Amino acid sequence: MSTYPKVNETKELIKQLVSIPSPSGNTTKVIQFVEEFLEDLQVETKRNRKGGLIATLPGTNEEEHRMLTAHVDTLGAMVKEVKSNGRLRLDLIGGFKYNAIEGEYCEIHTSSGKVFTGTILMHQTSVHVYKEAGDAKRNQENMEVRIDAKVENAEDIRKLGIEVGDFVSFDPRVQFADNGFIKSRHLDDKASVAILLQLIKRVKEEKLTLPYTTHFLISNNEEIGYGGNSNVTPETIEYLAVDMGAMGDGQSTDEFTVSICVKDASGPYHYGLRKHLVQLAEKNKIGYKLDIYPYYGSDASAAIRSGHDIIHGLIGPGIDSSHAYERTHEESLHHTEQLVYEYVKSEIVSY
Repeated sequence: MSTYPKVNETKELIKQLVSIPSPSGNTTKVIQFVEEFLEDLQVETKRNRKGGLIATLPGTNEEEHRMLTAHVDTLGAMVKEVKSNGRLRLDLIGGFKYNAIEGEYCEIHTSSGKVFTGTILMHQTSVHVYKEAGDAKRNQENMEVRIDAKVENAEDIRKLGIEVGDFVSFDPRVQFADNGFIKSRHLDDKASVAILLQLIKRVKEEKLTLPYTTHFLISNNEEIGYGGNSNVTPETIEYLAVDMGAMGDGQSTDEFTVSICVKDASGPYHYGLRKHLVQLAEKNKIGYKLDIYPYYGSDASAAIRSGHDIIHGLIGPGIDSSHAYERTHEESLHHTEQLVYEYVKSEIVSY
């Protein structure tokens, strides 16, 4: 039994979200899922031309706005080449290495709407045939998709309707452990999308009137760098990206608290907003860690680079093995949920 009953709803929502394939560039179905979730709550939404979704909760102050964002697009791939051996060569979508997907089950989504399953493997997988199976480089040349269909050459593949440019998604393999751990691909950033949807639901259920009109951007191009660099209203003062906390050597982020990013590859986040988030966490006994993510950029930093005059911040649940076989814990979800809840009720940082 979870220590945080409300987090069970978040976990089930995460399971639904990660089960909808949505590599960057092919996110219509997951955006529709989010749109319908918000429509059921009678929340005003609109789609932007990039395919993302913006939800708005009116606040007491309509002259000063806030924006929070999380992204539904994930890592994935496209068919780069239909190979003569009846397999597919891939081109990657997003920042990850081929070794992170070796052996993974996948789906090929054709332009006609058909879906075929397959497995991503090294060409030299069989140790009974290839002496260099363990030493060969995990790269575009050596990795390929074995399609679950009777195909022996490129012509057979094309007869199925598979062609260059078709999207390839990875099996999330989502699992919930009895002790609160959540294992799945694409927790970056569908865990935080679920957190924002739960926040909106809570505000509606409690009939809260927020102090400022607050927009929620569910972006769909973050993994390729430009999900949240537009649709920021002129009235928006604060822009908070709710993404993932990066874990590894030298990092303080863990799977049991909310991570507050002080700096990433784009530079420092707004000092005043960072201190405000820390004060909210300490006042409300929310577990948090401050951290620097050395190889990372967010929708908030993309908005800054695009020239928006905003106060920007970045928080999120701690995610282990990001962009690979990811894992977090319900405690981290809980603390992140609590921080965003207290944040949207608080005063805007003085500038």
